[in-house]
Amino acid sequence: MMEESREGEIIGKKKMKMMVAIDESEGSFYALQWTLDNLINEPSIEGGLITLVHVQQPFNPAAYPIIPGGGAAFYTPTLVESVRKSQQDTSAALLSRALNMCSDKMVKAETLVLEGDAKDMICQATEQNPVDLLVVGSRGLGKIKRAFLGSVSDYCSHHAKCPILIVRPPRELLTK
Repeated sequence: MMEESREGEIIGKKKMKMMVAIDESEGSFYALQWTLDNLINEPSIEGGLITLVHVQQPFNPAAYPIIPGGGAAFYTPTLVESVRKSQQDTSAALLSRALNMCSDKMVKAETLVLEGDAKDMICQATEQNPVDLLVVGSRGLGKIKRAFLGSVSDYCSHHAKCPILIVRPPRELLTK
């Protein structure tokens, strides 16, 4: 419970730990911006720490054994290393953009890069690094697309062991 002192300053602020999921979508960056604009400056919340989590899809060469026209593909170590380097570069670029957004608002942030299925890894990350709030963006999939493609935000809302905020971007962002 918060109290106000005689000088009007708030006593009993809570340092909040938040995790924001970042991917290639503008929706995830909108969710981060919304968090920075609406939650960080909330009088009852002392700007805690934001963990920016990005999940890379695992590259398993054994999962792609067929090439067009038939036959098996042979993945050289150089090709495998090139794909992994590309994934690391993509992750670094996304997280750099997100860190800059946090820095612009003078908010402390750390990054976490995981490999696996995004919905599972995000939920695991909230358990291994306990947070007060998980923030995810929404791509605005309809019911049919969500049923076939799955929805990370929908999955996390049912399986994360912490409160979750799903930030839906404005329509104009969804159509891009």
